[in-house]
Order: sequence, then structure tokens, then C-alpha cells
Amino acid sequence: MTSSITHVWRLLRWGRTLARHGALRGIERDPLTPPQVRRLVRLARFGARIPKQPAYASAFEALGPAAVKLGQALATRPDLVGEDAAKDLFRLQDALPPAPFPLIRAAIEQSLGKPIEAAFASFEEIPVGAASIAQVHRAVTTDGRTVAVKVLRPGIEEEFARAIETYEWAAAHAELIGGELTRLRPRLVIATFRQWTARELDLRREAASASELAENMAAVPGFVIPKIDWNRTARRVMTMEWIDGIKLADRAGLAAAGHDGKALGALLVQAFLRQAIADGFFHADLHQGNLFALPDGRIAAIDFGIMGRIDRRARVWLAEILHGLITGNYKRVAEIHFEAGYVPPHHNVGEFTTALRAVGEPIRGLAAKDISIGQMLDGLFAITRDFDMQTQPHLLLLQKTMVMVEGVATALDPDLNMWETSGPFVQEWIRSELGPEAWLADRIVDDVKTLAGLPDLIRRIEAQFPAPGGTPPPPPLREVQVIRISNGWRYAAVALLAGAAGVAATLLLL
Repeated sequence: MTSSITHVWRLLRWGRTLARHGALRGIERDPLTPPQVRRLVRLARFGARIPKQPAYASAFEALGPAAVKLGQALATRPDLVGEDAAKDLFRLQDALPPAPFPLIRAAIEQSLGKPIEAAFASFEEIPVGAASIAQVHRAVTTDGRTVAVKVLRPGIEEEFARAIETYEWAAAHAELIGGELTRLRPRLVIATFRQWTARELDLRREAASASELAENMAAVPGFVIPKIDWNRTARRVMTMEWIDGIKLADRAGLAAAGHDGKALGALLVQAFLRQAIADGFFHADLHQGNLFALPDGRIAAIDFGIMGRIDRRARVWLAEILHGLITGNYKRVAEIHFEAGYVPPHHNVGEFTTALRAVGEPIRGLAAKDISIGQMLDGLFAITRDFDMQTQPHLLLLQKTMVMVEGVATALDPDLNMWETSGPFVQEWIRSELGPEAWLADRIVDDVKTLAGLPDLIRRIEAQFPAPGGTPPPPPLREVQVIRISNGWRYAAVALLAGAAGVAATLLLL
């Protein structure tokens, strides 16, 4: 186990780097920052030249791959790092120099258990993309298919393990300080971050996520998930169908190819809503670099390392919250927050309704196309402190992805009306899930499950209370008055019974 001295040294070294980029200024100036943390920040920046404008994303890029991923996670938490820091961290793109090809070749051959020539007819040594965790090469299989081969960077698992261990140590000590840090639950944030990276560091799990998402999206033919080549996929290597398309980040290329930005934006929003609300399993990294426009107008997605999952009950709550905010039914939105346990029960529903109205009404006064889901989420974050709302880890990825999808969709179509695009889908889903037909269907399913469980219940009852056997029932026992002598009445009763037994034995002997 790593010593505390090592953790402190790492944190001071990282803090020094953050300070040189001005990334600790907000923490130091925040009046809610505990004095202990403020003293550590001052120590980290001692003697450093602090820029006037903080460069949060550059600071995390300077810290290395693990910090880049942590920065992407913190970009979902404006309540934790501040709105300015969250916006700047949102631009982290994972662009790093590639690892030397001899190391990549060795990793592929070790993972697949055979020479690279036995699996691929040709393999391009220069990658088409290099990120913090892996890099991607174009290749042609021995049976003539063009594929994309994703390979983990050498030593990346060990680097992440060291960094996350220190993150956990720091988060645990931060929560011991109490106050605002306890409400923000930094240990839970790091635990969620560990789960994200665990999937990304095992490419078999990423391949499985792509396969599951492809099955779910079969009902949306305009949204394409590349096929996985399982014969050339292992823990450190993933091979999938090559996508020939134009990145949605390439606005000029999209225009030159004649793509319809309005249609692409609407398709992206509908595909995300289908994933998040209808299926409860969604691609949580839908930035422009991971999305391609195909020649026939479809959209293809890549990079399935970060995926979100929400159970049905939470999806119903979220759909009702969105619908309530769209229609101005703030009372129902407040009630859902209490039903879901997002707001502690000692608070007042009416007061929370008023707080939500303060966030929603200014937005409702704007033109429809000017309504921003991102701004709405920022407003909701602002009231979490007043109502002691703790972090909900299953919502972190959804909040991040909603903002990301909105940004990509409005870049494709500046006049895109998110409410008109998402409203009908949300309303129809709520009707199908909460309407009378859905209630009756759920009731039938529950009743059938109950009836199916009756035989097992009866067998367990019989095992607990077996039928009487061939032995005749015992004679009834007469009631005996027990002499109670303080707390020792039990001992007196035992003594009397022993004496009676002795007398009976004597009479039998006579």
C-alpha cells in the first residue's frame, strides 16, 4: 500500500502544476473552501507565476492521461469546480503524441497470441488518432476487410492505478474536513471515476458495450454502431468495422459534401433520447470527434469506453422532470425530487417548488430556440446547496451528455429547437410508461409473477410447518403456577421440579 508521504508528495507536485496554470485560484478565493484546503493551495502556489486567466484544461493535460480523464469527469460537476472551470475542462480532447509502434506491435501480438501478420494483411504504423488511454490504427484483415484497431497505451493501467489511489486518499481526507465537502461527496465522485476507467482499460468491455448499444439502436436505422471483430479483440486490443465518414466537427467538410445540418442535429437528439430515456443505456461521450456523418445521411458513433446506465424508475423520474420543466409544472417536478430522495425529507416541498420556479420562469420567457438545457442544468445546480442535495452518481453522465449533445446539435443547426425536438418523444414515452395501458400491463406482469411464485411459497411453508407423522400427539400439558421470587424465579421453579422428581423416584422405589 502506498504511504501517506507518497500521496502528499504527488498532490503537492500536481498542485504545483495546477498553480502554474492558475487552476487553483478559484478554490483559494471561494469563501466555502475549508481553511485546511486553502492553506495547501497557498503552499502549492508559493513562488509560482500565476497567469491572470486560468487554463484548467491545459493544466490537466500537463498532468498526464489520468488527469485528462479526471478533468473530463469534473467537467460534469460545475457545482464542485465552478462554472468557469467546468466550461474550460469541457474542451479536453485527449489529443496526445502516439506511442512508438514497436511497443504497439508487441502489445497486439501479446494480446492476440500470434504475430500481427497472422491477423492483418496490412497495418498502418502511424495511428489515425492518439488519446490518453489508447490509440487507433487503420488495418486490413487477412480476409480483406478494412478495420480500426484500438490498442491501449503501454503501461497505462499502472499509471491510472497510481493516480486513482492518490485521488481516493485525497478524497477521503477531504470528506473528513466536513461541511460542504461532505455534501459534495468527493469519495463517490472518485469511485464513479474508477468505474469509468475500469471499462476503458478493458477493451473487451468496451466492445461488449458497442455490441449492446447496436442491438438497442436497431430501431433507429439512422444511427450506426460499427460491428465488432471478436476474433481480433482482447483486453488490450479491440478491432471494429472501419467508418468512412466526415466528423461532425468538420463543418466545412459537411457543407461541401451536401449534408443537411438540420436533419443531422434532429437525428442526433432523437438517437440520444432513445438511448437515455427509452433504453436506459447510452453513449456518454457524444462529442463531435466521436460522431461521423455517412454519405447517405446517417450518423455513426465510435469510442464506447464511457457508457451510462439508468434503471427504469429513474428514467421515469427524469422524463417527468423534463416534461414538468417544459410545461411549467414545477410542483410535480419538486414532488419527484422528494420521491426520488434527491432532496432530504426535512425540507419543504413548497419552498423547493418556488426555487425551481425561479430557475424555470426566466427560461420560459425566452424564445423557444434560445432555451438552453445547459443553462437550465446550471440553474438547477445552483439550488442544490440550499436544499442539501447530495451528488447522484447515476445522473452525472446523463447531465454531462445532455449538455454535450445540445452543443453538437446546435452547432449543426443553430436554429434547432431542443424542446420541439425532444418534447414529443418525452411526452409519448411518459404516456406509454405511465398511462392507463402501461399501468394495466405492469399490474398484469406483477400479478403473474406473484402467482408464479405461489408454489414455491407453499413449499417453503410446508418445509417450515411439516404435516404430522405417525407418532400420536403428546398429551396436553396442564398449566402450572410458577413461583416468582424476584429475578431468580426460574431457578426456584427448577428446584421445585427437581424436588418433585426426587419424591416421585422414591415412591417408585418403595
